[in-house]
Amino acid sequence: MATGNIHKACFVGLGYVGLPTAVIAASEGDCEILGVDVNPSIVEMTNSGRLHFVEQGLESLLQSVIKGGKFHASITPEISDAYFIVVPTPLNSDRTPDVSYVEAATESVIPLLKPGDLFIIESTSPVGTTNRMAELIFSKRSELKDKIFIAYCPERVLPGNMIYELVHNDRVIGGINEESAVKAEQFYSQFVKGVLHRTDAKTAELCKLVENSSRDVQIAFANELSLICEREEINVWELIALANRHPRVNILKPGCGVGGHCIAVDPYFIASTYPNEARLISKAREVNKFKTMWVIERIKNAILEFEKRELRLPCVALMGLAFKPDIDDLRESPAEVVVSHLLDSCADVRFKVSEPNLKRYDKYMLSDYREAYDNSDIVVFLTAHKEFKRLSFDNTKVILDFCGALV
Repeated sequence: MATGNIHKACFVGLGYVGLPTAVIAASEGDCEILGVDVNPSIVEMTNSGRLHFVEQGLESLLQSVIKGGKFHASITPEISDAYFIVVPTPLNSDRTPDVSYVEAATESVIPLLKPGDLFIIESTSPVGTTNRMAELIFSKRSELKDKIFIAYCPERVLPGNMIYELVHNDRVIGGINEESAVKAEQFYSQFVKGVLHRTDAKTAELCKLVENSSRDVQIAFANELSLICEREEINVWELIALANRHPRVNILKPGCGVGGHCIAVDPYFIASTYPNEARLISKAREVNKFKTMWVIERIKNAILEFEKRELRLPCVALMGLAFKPDIDDLRESPAEVVVSHLLDSCADVRFKVSEPNLKRYDKYMLSDYREAYDNSDIVVFLTAHKEFKRLSFDNTKVILDFCGALV
């Protein structure tokens, strides 16, 4: 198989993962990086050195690599030596994975491929996707069979800490053959300081899904505990803190569900493909989705109780929209589901919605978190942002803390 150095790499997809990865590769690696996105506004913002999402430290790094001539963005791919597919893999209406974006991105680079090139999928994918994309490539470019390197390499990052984690976290690299895994490892070793673990493509694909499904199951356990504690009038935060004193117990914190593009989505990739085997994974999804509906009903009950007691409707502060603390990411956010449902179903109630990580949001008028807290009768904490932890507990208000914001 032909080899060769990588002088230019093309990242297709400039979202929450693709853009940070491309920028890090440009900053730490020794080749030119092209970022591609079908959204012209994202390309324009990126080339001007501005982010279309919040990620601490990334904008200054983007500006640096643009100024240094190591990175630019485009709406179309260009001939390169390595191609990275970092596009979304959403769910269809029946909760099966939609790989059409991966297929379209692959199709866009097929005419550009040449012997010795590296083709890597980073997008979360059902097991077997990398091999299917290899078949797609070779069906249109049969002369490339055994002459290019193809691998799957999923990210392991936490929004809000991406720069550090893209560099320092271990990564799994799954090649369609050993040569492909080695070639991919050579590229990532330019900027990844964590350990690079070589395996086959199918194992790497399932590993990504298993990691996030494991988290979903763990959170479901914590969310079930919160339901039990509510029924028995037990402080769930104290209970978990005490249980975690056991040397082999590490219970996560409950919340108002599970959000994010990974943990709330990836378990369906397994459950939809292996319905008879993935029973625990499927049940965990049910528990976490039920918790969101339970939170909505708990808030509605608090509103009714206040109205009966005070003979007036309360003002309700809904604190947090993001799916996790201290970021602006609303993808699959259970907090946003709660807020949307309440505003639609309780039209007579005055709500104040606060999300300190967003300057504005098209769906709702946002309130300053201090003003919302001070001027509301019921305060509902949905996301444990650091700003909320600075608030003083006010026992004259009805406080509903579903995320441990005041713990």
